[in-house]
Amino acid sequence: MRLATWNVNSIRTRADRVVAWLQRSDVDVLALQETKCRDDQFPESRFADLGYAVAHVGHSQWNGVAILSRIGLDDVEVGFPGQPGWGSADRPDPDTEARALGATCGGVRVWSLYVPNGRALTDPHYEYKLRWLAALRTTAAGWLTADPAAQVALVGDWNIAPQDEDVWDVRVFAASTHVSEPERAAFRAIVDAGYADVVRPHAPGPGVYTYWDYTQLRFPRREGMRIDFVLGSPALTARVGGARIDREERKGKGASDHAPVVVELTD
Repeated sequence: MRLATWNVNSIRTRADRVVAWLQRSDVDVLALQETKCRDDQFPESRFADLGYAVAHVGHSQWNGVAILSRIGLDDVEVGFPGQPGWGSADRPDPDTEARALGATCGGVRVWSLYVPNGRALTDPHYEYKLRWLAALRTTAAGWLTADPAAQVALVGDWNIAPQDEDVWDVRVFAASTHVSEPERAAFRAIVDAGYADVVRPHAPGPGVYTYWDYTQLRFPRREGMRIDFVLGSPALTARVGGARIDREERKGKGASDHAPVVVELTD
């Protein structure tokens, strides 16, 4: 089984590239983030023609997550239990953003996750990001308590660089989100709950990234960030036979600012 995740930064803009990549990569399950469209705008037929079933949740031109699978797409769940809506702790918004989508694909419970950006350390979105991650940790830990043998993949754009080597120059980000200790602690808490970063052992750093800003020639200058991850439960981690970051897909006209991350699972 080949599982991948990719922040496509607008599926309608990049449908041709995603279709071409799927044809080349022979991926069985692809989780997408930042689709930036409503459900009725998602180009589902393009992927159905390739044999993929599609689940998507999106409300507007912001956020949006999807799962494409050619090995089954069952028990689709929009949002994880306890997922907070946008807002401050004292004034939460009851509307849940389109940031989490789960489905069972070939016996693996796949969650496509688009963690809130946080924007700035003093922005209310930063506090929202930490609450969102804490809720995910609580729920994900509960899944393993209920079934220690569960095969769960938490995949997507985490908007966190958990180690200094995951940014091209940590000094540049000293007063920014993505590298702050509370964010990194929130990421570690999910790892400590039983979910391993299954890609890093096969694609070690430094200098290994999944995201490069469009501005200031970040990609050709190799000035990127590693913020897209596949975190696997113990049972899933035991099946990982390889992993890679498809940096080549960041090249060329019309590329997303993120690269796909691919994991190979043994039978």
